[in-house]
Amino acid sequence: MADNARAKRLADLIREVVAQKLQRGIKDPRLGSHVTITDTRVTGDLREATVFYTVYGDDEERAAAAAGLESAKGVLRSEVGRAAQVKFTPSLTFVADALPDTAKTIEDLLDRARQSDQQVRDAATGASYAAGADPYRKPADDEDDTDGDAAE
Repeated sequence: MADNARAKRLADLIREVVAQKLQRGIKDPRLGSHVTITDTRVTGDLREATVFYTVYGDDEERAAAAAGLESAKGVLRSEVGRAAQVKFTPSLTFVADALPDTAKTIEDLLDRARQSDQQVRDAATGASYAAGADPYRKPADDEDDTDGDAAE
């Protein structure tokens, strides 16, 4: 079992090598400049690596990029083996990163909250208090009540 620092260094190296190879070395048109490697994680035994990627485009381009990455897996693994110079080159698994979808969901929720806040602000504009301007009792009011009770 390797230490976490070694696994982290190997994951960083894999991310860099795969990104550079996709940018310069792979001639597959499905893997154009719209594929971005976002993160890489390596298991503790350094035998498997998960590469997270995003694709800017529609669902067809995402499916094409996934197929292109799957077909280029062997080339990318051999390039990682050359760069890493480890006894066993980790197998690569490509996973579409959910980060853009999650960010879009959060943005949609924030927009809904802003609209709700604006509706509350609009409803509050020009509204008046139900029990007058200040419905709370003050200490001065209490003194007036006690003076009135003693006089009676």
